[in-house]
Amino acid sequence: MRIAVCPGSFDPVTKGHLDIIQRGAKIFDKVIVAVLINRNKSPLFTIEERVELLREVTSHLPNVEVDSFQGLLIDYLKEKKAQAIIKGLRAVSDFEYEMQMASINRLLEEDIETFFMMTNNQYSFLSSSIVKEVAKYEADVSSLVPPLVEKALKKKYAEINLTT
Repeated sequence: MRIAVCPGSFDPVTKGHLDIIQRGAKIFDKVIVAVLINRNKSPLFTIEERVELLREVTSHLPNVEVDSFQGLLIDYLKEKKAQAIIKGLRAVSDFEYEMQMASINRLLEEDIETFFMMTNNQYSFLSSSIVKEVAKYEADVSSLVPPLVEKALKKKYAEINLTT
């Protein structure tokens, strides 16, 4: 079985992320969307919220599983018996960083391959940070995220605004 891991913070999941996940699911027998637990960041959504949102927006993909992990990605891939990493690229700046990550991962485990997928042109500018910035000011993000995520963003920012 060909298993790939699509790692990221997914804070929140965007239509660009979904594009890469769906395309990866056509190529691999199983795709594990792995949400990174990074203690050095302060995400908008909890790890549990991000995992649940991803599960719901990928529920139509029978060969996609959602999980979370911390530590080295290579260790996680070994644990899951995965052979590949799927990464989406938006621009040359993404490539430079991802090339470094792919190189160190290859050094740590030469049997794991990294597959880069160019994002769909309509999402080439899209990032979770941009989505959060737009949503924070109550602007329309319906073309950037699935409806479920748009609703979750509105709710999250309403809660934040109530406490500030």
